[in-house]
Amino acid sequence: MNKVCVVMGVGPGNGEAFVRRFSDEGFRVAMLARSEDYLKQLEQSIEGARAFVCDMMEPEQITAVLAAIESELGPVSVMMYNAGGGVFKNVEEASLEEFEANWRLNVQGLVAATKAALPQLRQHDTASIIVTSASAATRGRANTAPFASAKAAQRSLAQSLARQLGPEKIHVANVVIDGVVDLPRTRAMLADKPDDFFVQPLAVADAVWTLCQQDPSAWTFELDIRPFGENW
Repeated sequence: MNKVCVVMGVGPGNGEAFVRRFSDEGFRVAMLARSEDYLKQLEQSIEGARAFVCDMMEPEQITAVLAAIESELGPVSVMMYNAGGGVFKNVEEASLEEFEANWRLNVQGLVAATKAALPQLRQHDTASIIVTSASAATRGRANTAPFASAKAAQRSLAQSLARQLGPEKIHVANVVIDGVVDLPRTRAMLADKPDDFFVQPLAVADAVWTLCQQDPSAWTFELDIRPFGENW
């Protein structure tokens, strides 16, 4: 059976690094994002990667794309939910619409993706669901009200999934990335910071790959990733 991975929410940084890492391991990788041009560029440069345009805030699109992936690449054995933007305001500043958008992307999207992917994941002896999280999931600061509340709900959902699906040998893991990801725009914003201040996407991808290789007798549910200098 073909090894198939789907990365939901592919952009420069962790998403692209996940695609490259799993492609290097011989997986056929389905890349999901809203930007068709960006995905097509990656498709040309990464062997085994396929572009699928999808808005993770639209459940119907998620369901349709997962069906297309199974038809074209085979049943998914690793699902990575890497979609997770946020609004950083306090509760008075943020509108109800901004709260709803955060919840839809971080929670509703994960629910829709899991529902669509489970029939495919269950076709394998073992499978994985990896959720990219943030430290906001466990600490709600004043100016992160929409994002933190959504990430906290997402973390709780991942715990529920892990307890439900563990007996089926589907490993659900929540990866907390605590730090500034190394990107051209973050480098430009923080030009005075040294190299070791930043989270390296390829290193994150290595850690996630290791999670997916764990024996069911010693699964990790939550993995914290941060540079040594991060204030936590």
